[in-house]
Amino acid sequence: MTTAPILLFVYNRPDHTRQTLDALRANTLAAESTLYIYSDAARSEADTESVNEVRKVIRSIDGFKEINIIERDKNWGLARNIIDGVTCMVNKYGRVIVLEDDLVTSPHFLQFMNDALETYCDEPRVGHIYACEYTQNKALPDTYLIRFCGSWGWATWDRAWQHFNPNGQQLLDELKRRKLTRTFDFNGTYRYTRMLQRQVEGKNNSWAIRWNASLFLNDMLALNAGKSLVRNIGFDGSGTHCGSDKLYDSVLHTAPLPVVKISPIEESAIGRASLEQYYRRTNSFMAKAIRRLRHILGM
Repeated sequence: MTTAPILLFVYNRPDHTRQTLDALRANTLAAESTLYIYSDAARSEADTESVNEVRKVIRSIDGFKEINIIERDKNWGLARNIIDGVTCMVNKYGRVIVLEDDLVTSPHFLQFMNDALETYCDEPRVGHIYACEYTQNKALPDTYLIRFCGSWGWATWDRAWQHFNPNGQQLLDELKRRKLTRTFDFNGTYRYTRMLQRQVEGKNNSWAIRWNASLFLNDMLALNAGKSLVRNIGFDGSGTHCGSDKLYDSVLHTAPLPVVKISPIEESAIGRASLEQYYRRTNSFMAKAIRRLRHILGM
């Protein structure tokens, strides 16, 4: 098996980037993997020093088969950077593994991703691999299929990425026309349609919501890990797109996670119910009010 290239997108958080790289380098397949690091330029003078610190970190790393660093000379923003990087590399290699600078991986993350990419490479209904599991539901199987794409440690193929539609308005219109917004929102428990609407309005620039909607509308599934091989350490207020709560924290699974092809290829009722229950518990009006009160009181 030829290992898939790893694409890592970094910006202005040297400590997070260092943790991400240290964990990735400790993976069992790191020495056999090619790493591409995309370093965005500073958006403002205030970010220049931290961007330069990140670039010092990435220029000093080793432990991979090959390391390629792409330093942008202008600020592209995360969405444009990811869309360009994934498009370029998936067309070149046929498959990619994608990480951002605030994701700490299990030592067996790369093995799982490569195994899954190989196992499902010719399965047209599976378009995405995802390795972060934050519901911490012990009833989940080791892997399951779901009509949803998470963005914290993922992989895909060129055959799936060709379905990516960057036009949020077209995606939103199609969800509404086919009356799929409630299903897309996990029966109203998480407002993914609103997130897409806000992208259309220019209030966010999420590539992930457009990727999610693109595969959803093409009735494609993601293979999710039932035990988390990724932990997002960005919920400390340091990130552009992350808040500062522990809602999506996860416990790293440090043992190998086997990939056995699921048959038949259909969405897991347990997997969908797990996310729906989690969102209902954490995104209800009462849950949000309690979190807001605790924040005000410093609890």
